[in-house]
Parts: sequence; C-alpha cells; structure tokens
Amino acid sequence: MLRRTFGLMLALSLLIGCDSGATQKQTATKPSGSQGGGARVGSGSTEKKLRIAVIPKGTTHVFWKSVHAGAELAAKELGNVEILWKGPLLENDRDGQISVVQDFVTKKVDGICVAPLDKQALIGPVHEAVEAGVPVVIFDSALQDESKIVSYVATDNYRGGQLAGKQMGEALGGKGGVVMLRYNQGSESTEQREEGFLDTLTKDFPEIKVLSSDQYAGTTQEDSLTKAIEVLNKYKDEVSGIFAVCEPNAAGVLGALKETELGTKVKFIAFDSSEELIRAMEAGTCHGIVLQDPVQMGYQSIIAVVKKIRGETIDKRISTGEFVATPDNMKSPEMNKLLSPERFE
Repeated sequence: MLRRTFGLMLALSLLIGCDSGATQKQTATKPSGSQGGGARVGSGSTEKKLRIAVIPKGTTHVFWKSVHAGAELAAKELGNVEILWKGPLLENDRDGQISVVQDFVTKKVDGICVAPLDKQALIGPVHEAVEAGVPVVIFDSALQDESKIVSYVATDNYRGGQLAGKQMGEALGGKGGVVMLRYNQGSESTEQREEGFLDTLTKDFPEIKVLSSDQYAGTTQEDSLTKAIEVLNKYKDEVSGIFAVCEPNAAGVLGALKETELGTKVKFIAFDSSEELIRAMEAGTCHGIVLQDPVQMGYQSIIAVVKKIRGETIDKRISTGEFVATPDNMKSPEMNKLLSPERFE
C-alpha cells in the first residue's frame, strides 16, 4: 500500500512539473503588446524601438531644420521612436530623393515621412514603400496620387497664396505692377501658393497688373538672385511689387532689390521666414511674410505614422495652419514664435 501511494504521488509531481514548464514556454514566446502586427510604442514601453525615416526636400534652410525639431519632439514624447533624418543634397534633386526613399525601404524602417520634391516623380517610390509594408506620411507638398498614403500633413498652400495676394494688394493700395517668381516645376506646394496669389489679385484687386508670373527662380539663393535681377531690370519702370514663394527665392529677391536699388520703391511679400527677412521687415524693405508652422508639421507627421503602426485611425489630411506677419504684428508672441521657430525648439 505504501509503495502504491508513493508511486501515485511521484506521477502527480511529474505531471504538474510538465504542465508548469509548458505554461512558461507559452508565456515566453507570445508576442506582447502587438496590435494587428504593429509594435505598440509609448513612454516607458519595453517594446522595440520604431525607426521612422524623415525625408525633407533639403536640409540647409531654416524651415527644414524646424521640421526636424518638431519630429524629434514627437519622438521624445512618444518614447521608443528614433528619427532617421536624411534629405537630398539639392532641392531640385528628384533622383536623389527617390534614392533616399528606396534606401530606407531596403533598410526596413518602420515608417517614412517625406516631403516630395516632385508631385509625380515620387508616386512610384511611395507606392513601392507601402507595398513593402512601410507606411508613408506625406508632409509639406502633396503627391498627385494620395491613394496609398497614411496622411498628408501640410499648410493650406492655396490659402497661403491668397493671404500673400491680399497683403500685396493692401500694401500697394490696390494699384501697380507686380512680379511673381515661381519656384521649381513639379513642386505642388509652391504651385498652390502661386495659384492662390494670382487668383486673389485677379479677383480682389483688378487694377493691379501682373507684369510677369511665368519665370522660375530655381531652388537656390544664387539662382534666385540672378533671375530676380533679370526680371526686375526688365520691368524697372513698371514694377511696384514682387512676391517670392519660398525661403531661398525670398533671399535671392532681397539681394536683387538691393542690387537694382529698388528696395525703397518695390513692395516685397515673402513666403517662409529667415533672420534676413525679419531684419528686412524691421528695416521696411519687406512688407509681409506668409508663415507656416514647420515645427508642428514635423511633429504631426511623426504622430500620424506612429498611429498607423499602432493600428489607430488617422485623418487623411492634417492642416498645420497659415499666418501673415507684418511690420505691425511681428512683435506679438504668436508671430514672434512663428517667425523664429528655432528660438523656441
């Protein structure tokens, strides 16, 4: 009897031990915190770090540096997110930007945020990224085909152009001759600004004559300087206002106004800020700057792509706002922060 009782206890002990080991093995191999295959991230999370590639049009201008700061801020708040920041060398290097996108897909990043240099040329690489399982958020400048992207995070650039047209019309008192310099063919964001500006002048200021609106200033300050001097000299006796649709173009226009000695005669409206433009507005040689919120743009792009990875719902379009700084309001706290976002990063 004692022998049979001991044998039964031994069998029960072995059975319990085997069951305990199986339970431990199950717990160790179960994926924790996953939602629909995506990693869950958040402050204090012990799960894998997400690598998010952020690809601007360029890396040298203040605007892109502020986008970078916003992306890093979002990553810090989310926790377990690493920003991989890389852009093409030049803001007209479509092939270079395409290569950057493809390289990040090859490296199997968890998500991509990109500001397309060309609304058409980047469609293929973006679709390839999505098909490879990499969600893509577009920021700053739209694609012609948005069917596969997570979201588009940007300024309403058409409205920004309208604000520039209104500021120009008011600065000129509704009369005069205006030059508008375009940026670069294929850039959707600046095309929208150009269209909004011209539509507003036509509709609201019929006595203003558009002298030139078909000249491309290019993507660098040097190219913009050359083109602005050429156009200003051509219309020297007629021009009373000039609009530059982005930061590098505006820097070139400032130099051209000085070179042609038209700085005191011509009203100048710019799009996007820089320290040079702020000084020009203080000096009375710039009469308005249409502003975006690049820090918010970078921040919201990262939030959107991480939400997608988590399996959460995201708005297809996220607006970051548009504003106008003038000599009268530039010292206000709101405008001061938008004029010099790098001071508040």
